[in-house]
Amino acid sequence: MIRSGREVLIVLMPSIQTQVRGAVLALALAAFVGGGAAQDRAVSLVGVIDFHVHSGPDSRPRSVTDLEVARMAQRAGLRGIVLKNHFTMTADRAALAMAQVDGVEIFGAVVLNRAVGGLNAEAVRQTVQFDGGRGRVVWLPTFDAEYYVTAQGESGPFVSVTHEGVPVPELAEIFALVAEHDLVLAMGHSSPEEVLVLIPEARRHGVEQILVTHVFSQRPSRAQMQQMADAGAILEIDWYAVYLGNQTVAAYVSAIQEIGAEHFLMSSDLGQATSPSHVDGLRAYVTAFRNAGLTDEQIDLMLRRNPVRLLGLEP
Repeated sequence: MIRSGREVLIVLMPSIQTQVRGAVLALALAAFVGGGAAQDRAVSLVGVIDFHVHSGPDSRPRSVTDLEVARMAQRAGLRGIVLKNHFTMTADRAALAMAQVDGVEIFGAVVLNRAVGGLNAEAVRQTVQFDGGRGRVVWLPTFDAEYYVTAQGESGPFVSVTHEGVPVPELAEIFALVAEHDLVLAMGHSSPEEVLVLIPEARRHGVEQILVTHVFSQRPSRAQMQQMADAGAILEIDWYAVYLGNQTVAAYVSAIQEIGAEHFLMSSDLGQATSPSHVDGLRAYVTAFRNAGLTDEQIDLMLRRNPVRLLGLEP
C-alpha cells in the first residue's frame, strides 16, 4: 500500500489483479442482465454463430487474437464465428485460424473502407479467391462511411454509397460479385435512408443475403426498420451497444416483439481491449433477453438459425 497525501494507492500482485478484474466484470454483467429466474439458468452456446467478432492483430486495441477467440469459441461449443476487421480482409486469417482450431467454422470478410480502396470490387474478388474459401461477408463502409463521418462531426474523407439518393455506380460490380458468389452483403454504417435505397438495388443485381449492420446504431425509425425487414433484410442487434449503454435490452425486445424475431440476428460485436469476452457477452445477452421475456425459441432463431441461413450452411 502506498500513501500519498489523502490518496491511498493499493498495489496488487498480478494474480490478485486478475481476480479483481474478474469480479468487476461479473458485477458489471450482473447489472446488465438484471434479476429474475432466468439468471440462474445455464446458458449454452452450442451451435451459436457469432457474426460480428473483432480480434487481433489490428490497428485498434483488441482483447484477443484470432486464434484465441477461435479457441474460446471452440471451448464454448460455438458452431462458428465471423472475423471482422475495419481495415483489412480476414479471409486469409480465418483460413489460418480454422487450420489450427478444430470443431469451429471460421469465416472471413472484407469491409470496404478506404484502407482497401473503398468501393473496390477487386478487394471483394480477392476475398473470395484466397485459399481456403473462407471469405463470406462483404461489409459496406463503416468508419469511412459518409453517414458515419458526418454524424460524428468530422471533416475527413469518406466513402459515399449514394449520390443524390441514388446508389453510386461502383456498387454495381460489387453487388454482382456478391450475388455471383452467394456472399452476405452487410450495410456497414450506412444511414437508414441509404439502406432503404441499397436493398432493392442489391436485389436487382441478384443479392440474396442482406444484413443491416447493428441497426439501432444508425438510429432508424421503427417504420424504417419494418421496411428493411419487409424487404427481406436481417437486422443485426449487438451486445456491445448495450454494454456501452448506447442501447437498451428493452428497446431491442420491443422491436423484436413488434417486427418478429425471424428478422433479427444477435451478435456480440466484442473484442475491444476493455470489453467482456465474446462468450461472456453472448451469455449475458441470452440471460438478459430471457429476463426480459423473450422465449428460447426466439433467441435460438436470432443466435443460431438466422446466421446459419445467411451463411448458407446446413441447418
